[in-house]
Amino acid sequence: MTPGRPSAAGGEEASRDWATVLDELEGEVLAAESTLRSDRDDEIAAWGRRAEDWVPPSGLGPVPEDLRERAARLLQHQLAVAEELVERIVQSRRQRDVAAKMSYGLSRPVASYIDRVL
Repeated sequence: MTPGRPSAAGGEEASRDWATVLDELEGEVLAAESTLRSDRDDEIAAWGRRAEDWVPPSGLGPVPEDLRERAARLLQHQLAVAEELVERIVQSRRQRDVAAKMSYGLSRPVASYIDRVL
């Protein structure tokens, strides 16, 4: 997608542009999914901190009929990965909270001796 390029009115050109956009989106979803599989909490948290919403490039028009099924499958894949990402972030926070509450002192009671005259 080159900025300033005239938008395609439809047909094969629009289909090719949408195919490129879908390829890029699919790459992002696969990268997020790969990060989840790596079990690296810092990388997973980084995906969770991403705040920018995806905005389709201007001038593409509606998704061409021949790409709608692919776009719908990609959307379902995105939603599934996003849900898993949220679950992992929540799980990580719960584990962090539990760890913060744990006492790192001695695990057994310490004997106390009191010296008293009988």
